[in-house]
Amino acid sequence: MEISPTLLFALMVVAALTSIQFYKGRKLNLQLMQHYLRSIEEVVKPEDKDYVWLGGYIGFRAVYKVNRDNIRKFEYTLTLLPRHSLLYFPVALLTSRHDKIYFVIRPFAEIKREAHLIQKGYYRLSPNIENEDFLQRETIEIAGKEYEALYEKKRDVIKLKELVESLSNPHNVKHVSLTPKTNVFYVLMKPEPDTIERDVEKLVRFVNEKLRESAFSS
Repeated sequence: MEISPTLLFALMVVAALTSIQFYKGRKLNLQLMQHYLRSIEEVVKPEDKDYVWLGGYIGFRAVYKVNRDNIRKFEYTLTLLPRHSLLYFPVALLTSRHDKIYFVIRPFAEIKREAHLIQKGYYRLSPNIENEDFLQRETIEIAGKEYEALYEKKRDVIKLKELVESLSNPHNVKHVSLTPKTNVFYVLMKPEPDTIERDVEKLVRFVNEKLRESAFSS
């Protein structure tokens, strides 16, 4: 089978672009990972830490033992778009849409009631929420975006709304919740390098100042 000069040239161009994209994308993702890691660690100041590489250049998982104020553990998972892959990157823009960071914060105080704020239209499939049928439901607006609120007591979801509104770019928050079964405060958001430190400071402050047994136990 003969390869025409035009096809050969096209293959060489694709190979060159793929190589350039790999090195540029890998460098950018590594810089982002380093920046997020240092910024979050500086705020949380863990007494012990553990990192798990997710493979390739797409992110990592961090587990911090804090044992200070109202925070027992602070965990997060960072997943980045595959900027190093010329072929997969456009697909990821359609499926994943953006970089994501998942915060799982475990307080000392006991969370006794369920509450969720979920940005409408974000999930292609509705998340599995235990006892969803028993929760009250309404739509609220935050920074021009509609969120579905699910809760046992409205004052809990109002606290979450105030938190989201206080963040640098509220529309970046896709899901925030209080889950009594696992005693977890959860936040899924699109991270931004310029604002990650300020936003994590506000999450930590929320847990230490607002998320206390006195505020959520009755």
